[in-house]
Amino acid sequence: MYIVAKLVLELLSVYKYILLGSVIISWVNADPYNPIVRFIRSITEPLLGRIRQFMPDTGMLDLSPLVAFFAIHLIQSAIVRYALW
Repeated sequence: MYIVAKLVLELLSVYKYILLGSVIISWVNADPYNPIVRFIRSITEPLLGRIRQFMPDTGMLDLSPLVAFFAIHLIQSAIVRYALW
C-alpha cells in the first residue's frame, strides 16, 4: 500500500507541473501545432474542461487551473494523512 500511495503522490506532483506548463502556455499564446503544446493540452484539457462545466462564467479569467491545483492538493493531503500513516 505504501508503494502505491507514493506512486500516486509522485504522479500527482508531475501532473501539477504539467498543469503549470499549461497555464504558462496560455499566457504566452504558444504555437498550437507544437508537439509539446499539443501534448500538454491533451493531458490537461480533460480535467480543466470538466471543471469549467461546473464553474460560473468569469469572462476572460479562467480559474479552472486554480481549482485543479486545489483539488490535487486535497487529494495529496488525504493520501499522506490516511494511506501513509
